Amino acid sequence: MTDLAALKVANARRWAAARPTRNFGSIAKHLVDPAAKARYIAVSNRTEVPWWFIAVVHERESSQSWSRSLAQGDPWNQVSVHVPAGRGPFNSWEDAAVDALTNCAPFAARNKDWGIGGTLTMLEQYNGLGYASRGQPSPYIWAGTDQYKSGKYVRDGVYDPNVTDTQLGCAGLLMAMIALDTSIHFVPPGPAPPVAVPSAPPAPPPSITSPAKGSIGASIATALQAFLSLFKRGKS
Repeated sequence: MTDLAALKVANARRWAAARPTRNFGSIAKHLVDPAAKARYIAVSNRTEVPWWFIAVVHERESSQSWSRSLAQGDPWNQVSVHVPAGRGPFNSWEDAAVDALTNCAPFAARNKDWGIGGTLTMLEQYNGLGYASRGQPSPYIWAGTDQYKSGKYVRDGVYDPNVTDTQLGCAGLLMAMIALDTSIHFVPPGPAPPVAVPSAPPAPPPSITSPAKGSIGASIATALQAFLSLFKRGKS
C-alpha cells in the first residue's frame, strides 16, 4: 500500500528541484489556447477539478484529441474497451470527461488538495502507483525532466527498467503552461475557518436616565440623586 502523504511530499520536493530536459513549449501552447481552455473550464465548472489538470491528462491520455475520452483515450462515442472499460458512449467530449473525473478511479472530482504535491500525486494515481511502489519517479509525471531517466511499464504488470517514456510528463507540461498562463496556481487544503463567536450585544447609547460614566450628564445625575435623597429625609 502506497503512503500517499509521503508521495505528496516526495513529488513536491521533485517539483522544486526539477529542470526540463526536453521542449514542452509547443504542446503547452496548445493546452492553454483560449479555445481549448474554454472547453477545459466548462468541464472544470461541472467537476471542480482545475482546468489545467484536465488539460495535462487530456494530453497524456490522447495527445489532446477531442475525439478521444479523457479516461483512457478510447473514442468517447463508443463503449470503451481499455481500463476503465465499459464507459460510454457519450454525447460529447465534455460529457465523457465529466464521467472520467467523477465516476472513474482515482475520482479526481473528490480531491481536495490541489497544492503541487497533491496535484502531482493525483496525476500519478490517475496513471497508477506501480512506480511509487518501486520507489521510482513516474514517467507519467516526470518524463522530459531531470527527475526521470528510464523505466516504464510496457504493458499491464510488466516493467522494463531499460525503456524510456518518450511522451512528455505532466510536471514539465505544467511548468511550461505556467510560463504562458499566469492564472494557473496551486491551492493546498487550508485549515478550517475559525468558528465565529457571537459578540455581546452593544451597550445602549447614553441617555438622560443612563448617562455615560464621567460625563457632565453623569455628574448632574449624581447631584440630583443626592438632592432627592436629602429631600426624602427632610419629609420623613
